[in-house]
Amino acid sequence: MNVKLLAHTQLSAEFMVDLAMHSEMERMPDYTDGQAVALTAIRTCYSPNKPSEIVVKEGAKYFGKQATDGGPGTDADRLFRSIFRSKHLSTLEHLTFTFAIEGISRALLAQLTRHRVGFSFSVQSQRYVKLGSGDKSGGFNYVVPHRVDVTTREYFDEAMDAAQYAYDRLRKAGVPAEDARAVLPNATATNLVMTANLRALLDFYSKRKPGRGAQHEITQLAEALRQAVVEVETWTEQFFAEV
Repeated sequence: MNVKLLAHTQLSAEFMVDLAMHSEMERMPDYTDGQAVALTAIRTCYSPNKPSEIVVKEGAKYFGKQATDGGPGTDADRLFRSIFRSKHLSTLEHLTFTFAIEGISRALLAQLTRHRVGFSFSVQSQRYVKLGSGDKSGGFNYVVPHRVDVTTREYFDEAMDAAQYAYDRLRKAGVPAEDARAVLPNATATNLVMTANLRALLDFYSKRKPGRGAQHEITQLAEALRQAVVEVETWTEQFFAEV
């Protein structure tokens, strides 16, 4: 399995120019683009200021002061914690993350796509991507389940070889790929692009993280997604820890 973050929420060039025009920004502490968007969304619900003004007029108050709840970080972190614990999570839907997810099983894909709200999927097609031994793909790759060990791996590989043989025979007999794919197993590897908002990812992680009874492969994916998000938006780590 390979998970790579392709894109995530960024402030627009036009908005950055607007911010740069205000002298107050020279004294503004560091913040991520995601934090700026989250602050704007949250404070829009409660502030008389316009959304385009919030970072300029309220940023120093939130990003420049120690958290007033006694917790770590700035008062922006305190605000984010308050929103998270009050379940006003629609404000976190404005942060999105797009991932390349490669080499997962079709079994995992079936589990993953049950998480529909806040997710978008573009999946490698078994109808158009031909998986015969003589095709560009060289045949289908497959994912070996966690509990198939050295004593049972031979049986598993034999089943995969038989599926490839059946697929190849069907294709040679003139059966189109869209019908021959019916013999491919759940272990068949696939690739996809997935976009999800932060609220959806937190919900996904709460159900699929290690220790919640999910299958091993999808817990690996949940961890990889969490790590990718936290790497670019470190302030979200506390929320993944609490779900």
